[in-house]
Amino acid sequence: MDNDRISQRSSGSFDPDSEKGAITKEPARRPEMVMKNFAKEYPVPKPNGYQSFISGLGTLFGGCGAYCCLCSNPYKEVPQGEVGLIQTFGALSRTVEPGLSYVNTWSEKLTRVSVKVIIREIPAQSCFTRDNISVVITSVVYYNIIDPQKAVFSIENIGSAIVERTQTTLRDVIGCRTLQDVVEKREEIAESIESIISKTAYDWGVNIESILIKDLQLPDKVQNSLSMAAEAKRIGESKIINAKAEVESAKLMRKAADILASKPAMQIRYLDAMQNMAKSPGSRVIFMPSAQEIERVAGTNVANSGQVPESALTENPTAEFVPAHSGNQDHITSTVALQEALRD
Repeated sequence: MDNDRISQRSSGSFDPDSEKGAITKEPARRPEMVMKNFAKEYPVPKPNGYQSFISGLGTLFGGCGAYCCLCSNPYKEVPQGEVGLIQTFGALSRTVEPGLSYVNTWSEKLTRVSVKVIIREIPAQSCFTRDNISVVITSVVYYNIIDPQKAVFSIENIGSAIVERTQTTLRDVIGCRTLQDVVEKREEIAESIESIISKTAYDWGVNIESILIKDLQLPDKVQNSLSMAAEAKRIGESKIINAKAEVESAKLMRKAADILASKPAMQIRYLDAMQNMAKSPGSRVIFMPSAQEIERVAGTNVANSGQVPESALTENPTAEFVPAHSGNQDHITSTVALQEALRD
């Protein structure tokens, strides 16, 4: 899987959008890379007489060293997660897996190479964005060696080379983006850096697992301006929410007022008031008809007095009439006066 993915990158057909973002990647997401079989034999030139003599001495003393502590032990240990490169007279002759391996102590040399995922922190560096704003970025790179021969013999210090290459690419990528993009698109920037350095790293026998932007430091003035902009945005959103709440509250209050102003609601409130007055201890309660009942009785008495027809009273209730005096009318007048006095 790793070789296919790196081949796609080297051929230029790699699509960074086809994988997850850099922040969500797990560095050791393919443990089979560590367990890959690296054992291999390499062709070496036929040894001359001197080389054969030295090899023979190494075999002799190595055999003694296997049983006697006075001589070097020819069996060397390669820890798990590492690969052993054995050189015969300086030329790579074979690669061995973890475990014990026989090494001629006079003619061969063992070099251990780690194939585990290595984490290197990229030191903080100052970069300028496209809008000429200085930012200090700290990042982390995860990589592992997939070709020990290239990693050891094609470059002097693979770790330093990866760090330097990442720093240079990071400055180039940041220089092509604005500050807003740098702040909001960290994953995209990390993927861009990974896709750029993966081809070079593959030529060195290294697979780049992922690159993370660990920290981003902005100048104090820029931080203050961003904080003010965020605060202004929050205040504006809060005002919009409050305005919507006030509009909804006004609508509900208007609806409640319309309901309370209706005649059935007034009648219910009148009855509730009468019940509360009746529950008060030691108080004198006078029950009187409601305003609607008073108006209805008054209209009926005026119509029955013969002075004004009921139809005329209905058609023109505001006209001035001189109704006939009666006992019921006196009772109504006194009741209305008593009701107004109680309201006051």
